[in-house]
Amino acid sequence: MSEILTILIGSIFVNNFAMSRFYGICPFLGVSKKLETAFGMGMAVTFVMSVASLVAYLVNAFLLIPFGLEYLQTIAFILVIAVLVQIVEMAIKKMSPSLYQALGVYLPLITTNCAVLGVAQLNVTEGYNLILSVINGAASALGYTLSICLFAGIRERLAIGNMPKWMDGFTGALITAGLMAVAFNGFSGLI
Repeated sequence: MSEILTILIGSIFVNNFAMSRFYGICPFLGVSKKLETAFGMGMAVTFVMSVASLVAYLVNAFLLIPFGLEYLQTIAFILVIAVLVQIVEMAIKKMSPSLYQALGVYLPLITTNCAVLGVAQLNVTEGYNLILSVINGAASALGYTLSICLFAGIRERLAIGNMPKWMDGFTGALITAGLMAVAFNGFSGLI
């Protein structure tokens, strides 16, 4: 139980993919202008990372390792992620066309989001079993969702605030992301 708690706290706060490892920064910066779209992206990433952790573990344990094909892990994991992203993309397009339009090109970019591939690789590297792999994938995704939603909320507030002209747009976003990364670094002593 303590191992599960350590993985949960570590993945959400200490080793946050966006704030500590700097994985998945492209959609993090691109979709975080509005809280609604950031939350939608976070939920899509959460689904893909959680299910990808499960399927990647199964593919690795029951196909790659028994046949001595461990060297194909990255390719196999990318294929798993690509299929999952296509499923998510079709579901969002059908259920929420406005969110689909808002996410734009960033939704298919989940396929190449290094955070999703990173969690699958990390599960193998850490030697997690099936349950710990899924917990780590879900917790990492929730940490990503937390950081992108916090970032979007801050960006919305900055957009309506009285900020200097040079802080408008991407410059202010990068400074905000940097300050958030420093704040998340404060969790590093937790575990």
